[in-house]
Amino acid sequence: MNLHETSHSELEALAQKLRRKILETVSRNGGHLSSTLGAVDLIIGMHAVFDPGKDPFIFDVSHQAYAHKLLTDRWERFDTLRQFGGVSGYTSPEESAFDYYKAGHSSTSISLAVGAAKAIRLKGEDRIPVVMIGDGSLSAGMVYEALNELGDRKYPVVIVLNDNEMSIAKPIGAISRYLSKGMAGPFYQKLKKKTEAILERFPESATYVAKKFEESFRLITPGMLFEELGIEYIGPIDGHDLASIIETLEIAKSMGKPVIVHAQTIKGKGYTIAEGPLEHWHGVGPFDIETGKSLKKPGGVKSATQIFSETMQALAAADERIVGVTAAMPGGTGLSPLLEAYPDRFWDVAIAEQHAVTSMGPLAKEGFKPFVAIYSTFLQRGYDQVIHDIALMDLGVTFAIDRAGIVGEDGETHQGAFDISYLRPIPNLTLMAPWNEKSMQKALRFAADYPRPLALRYPRGAFLGREEEVPEYEPGRAHLLREGEKILLVGYGNGVGRALQTAEKLNGLRPGILDLRFVKPLDEALLTELAGRYSRWFVFSDGARMGGVASAIEEFFSEAGIGGVALTSFEYDDAFIPHGKTVDVERSLGLLPEQLAEKIRERVKN
Repeated sequence: MNLHETSHSELEALAQKLRRKILETVSRNGGHLSSTLGAVDLIIGMHAVFDPGKDPFIFDVSHQAYAHKLLTDRWERFDTLRQFGGVSGYTSPEESAFDYYKAGHSSTSISLAVGAAKAIRLKGEDRIPVVMIGDGSLSAGMVYEALNELGDRKYPVVIVLNDNEMSIAKPIGAISRYLSKGMAGPFYQKLKKKTEAILERFPESATYVAKKFEESFRLITPGMLFEELGIEYIGPIDGHDLASIIETLEIAKSMGKPVIVHAQTIKGKGYTIAEGPLEHWHGVGPFDIETGKSLKKPGGVKSATQIFSETMQALAAADERIVGVTAAMPGGTGLSPLLEAYPDRFWDVAIAEQHAVTSMGPLAKEGFKPFVAIYSTFLQRGYDQVIHDIALMDLGVTFAIDRAGIVGEDGETHQGAFDISYLRPIPNLTLMAPWNEKSMQKALRFAADYPRPLALRYPRGAFLGREEEVPEYEPGRAHLLREGEKILLVGYGNGVGRALQTAEKLNGLRPGILDLRFVKPLDEALLTELAGRYSRWFVFSDGARMGGVASAIEEFFSEAGIGGVALTSFEYDDAFIPHGKTVDVERSLGLLPEQLAEKIRERVKN
């Protein structure tokens, strides 16, 4: 859609049309709502000033880019948002040539823009990278690494800072407070221009004094930080005033150097129920537009996150050594009640996974028991810190890894497929996984007393396994849940529940079922014993096959010289997993219990 010749009144009408389309679609399919509604006017302005077919449009995280999708080539397909085989909830070049880059994690956009600007200069082309980044993403250090180089190299890049004074939850840190300083309104912009005009008339002898005056004045503005880094700053502007947005972006475009346009917006703009700093409306399931009430029927089964939250509250109340951290996901990780109850012992450090991990090391060294509550996909961002700052020191930090396995509609960038594979090679690190509520409670109690680095993974939503009694955890000890004949189903974490469900479909067969409990260290004694009794092993684990659970068992068999076992892995293939409802994704991967049962029958028959 070409907006370059469109009148302001037509653009205003378009903004309302886009918001209505987004609201109707998200109310049916679920998705990111308040962030994308708040960004509509800015995205219209970007399309009106720049050429998305030529200029790289780079959206940080990209969950706020729904309006961009609608303005390009996906209006008719937008009803399939976040459904299996449908439009992604994030930017995806495979989906459209107008999406420059895949994104799903925060604070990468300015680095991408610097890279794009370098390529454009090397190719001698007339193109300008355009970035949209939220104020919450400025809490991550990668942004400043990119700004540091950009301010030095002076590549033409326009950065739209979408400042809604909100990340997913309440914004944390000095940067967010800095951006919201009240003196940085239109008054500052007018005074800045007047000051510059006066300085031009000063005689040379007065230049030093005048310069000091200008620098002192800039100390009260948000622009000081960026200008000191060598980035021109314009703003703040009203992020819902299309005329102002377009005028400002035209100026920024013409400057031929890096520019930050600071725009203040309201999350949920246009949908009164969701307007403002409300964490609940960031990401939603289907809901009734008129009332805002969720259409999801309340279920009686607790999510793994809820079990984690309740158990941690009980543990923290009984043990003052227990502390914890989250990186901008207090609600998603279940840490919100602990942040409220124990603000001196539990911290949200904003979008700063590396800092979150490293900062817990000294607490463990000083005798506390830290828990890092984090999604599997986001722990990837603190990988060096896990190795260098925790495991190398052999410190008793527990990583409570939420969203391990398929996460559904968020798709490729968020699937928790890799944590087993990337953590298993790290020395000193113990890996374990519960499979139902009772085992989760006992696993966390075990972790609270465990003196070494520990990673504990659990799924999004409810465990697949039914409730039954389980023994206490002992380091490196597995548990045989069911005795059987010839066939052994080996489950790790939520894979235990999947193995139990699959066993129910194996009519005529009587498999044994093993809860592995620990993938590092393995229960070598029990595995050796079982290898003598079961000749067909099938591994169930919600993680990547390469470097995963079956790989660990095969490595042990090889080293111990154990033969005679035919081992099959039902872990994820070497490919990124698409978005869609979890059941649809699992069906496409052949991981539903009836599909797995059929595969087992085929292998047993041959």
